[in-house]
Amino acid sequence: MTTPGPVALLLPGQGSQQALMATGLYGHEEVFTEAMDEVFAAFEGEGPRLRDDWLAARPQVSVDHMTRSQPLLFAVDYALGRLAGSRERPAALLGHSVGEMAAAVLGGVFDLADAVRLLRERVRGLSGAVPGGMLVVAASVREVEPFLRPDVVVGAINAPRQTVLAGAEAPLLAVEEALRDSAFTCRRVPATCPFHSPLLAFSVAGAERAFAAVPARPPSIPIYSGYTAAVLTAEQVDSPAFWASHPVAPVLFRPALDALLASGDFLLVEAGPGQGLASLARRHPAVRPGGSEVVAMSPARAGDPRADRDTARAAMRRIRATTRA
Repeated sequence: MTTPGPVALLLPGQGSQQALMATGLYGHEEVFTEAMDEVFAAFEGEGPRLRDDWLAARPQVSVDHMTRSQPLLFAVDYALGRLAGSRERPAALLGHSVGEMAAAVLGGVFDLADAVRLLRERVRGLSGAVPGGMLVVAASVREVEPFLRPDVVVGAINAPRQTVLAGAEAPLLAVEEALRDSAFTCRRVPATCPFHSPLLAFSVAGAERAFAAVPARPPSIPIYSGYTAAVLTAEQVDSPAFWASHPVAPVLFRPALDALLASGDFLLVEAGPGQGLASLARRHPAVRPGGSEVVAMSPARAGDPRADRDTARAAMRRIRATTRA
């Protein structure tokens, strides 16, 4: 087995949430447990309800509802990122959607308490958003362009032939039917509103003021932004408008991954639920020849506590190999 490169964390976002995600680590992995409890404490009165729904086989509020998906994805990403970094400080961070907020905390841009306040403000704003959703299409941006319309746009570029569309419910359904009629493979993303589309601009109108009210520091770890496909600059870190725009702006995961892997070989660690980003990364040309390597902290499917622990511990063993190199 080759010695892996330095660790870079991939932090997933909306659509990767699963019921009981990473719950098998709670109470068994100290760093993870303490980090989750820190997040629940920062949510104050909402924290106990979030924790109860996260741990429940039959939660009162579905994990796909934005009041659960956004805070719990942030919490699990942050806690798994803390666990992954407990033996080897990451050399880089790359977040997808709300995963970029987790990256910002892990990288020292925002304090955890401030990030939670900003996330609560985001969820409050989005609660009045137009009903809609997101659609993964096995196609390039160029191939889906003829199907786009003002209320259905590209919400994310995950791979050369994996494009995510976002839009209001009825128009998105019409576009989905047209794509299927044209023999494109499509899959709905678990989302209750059109994340990463201009339709959310009104819903996040107050977010810029919220970001302006909290301090932002230069990152202590390079953060490759999923919104610029480059390392965050000092100007972007200090820009409330940049952070406030995230629910509206498209996610450029593949271009950001290109930029990260162009800087060298890494042990890419998906620190979040599922293995969606790990699967995308494994197909990258810089990984397939054996340069960079990919591991995941979570199993592909949540719900088996032993699988949670076995997968995380296997990833940690691979991470520890970087410290012996």
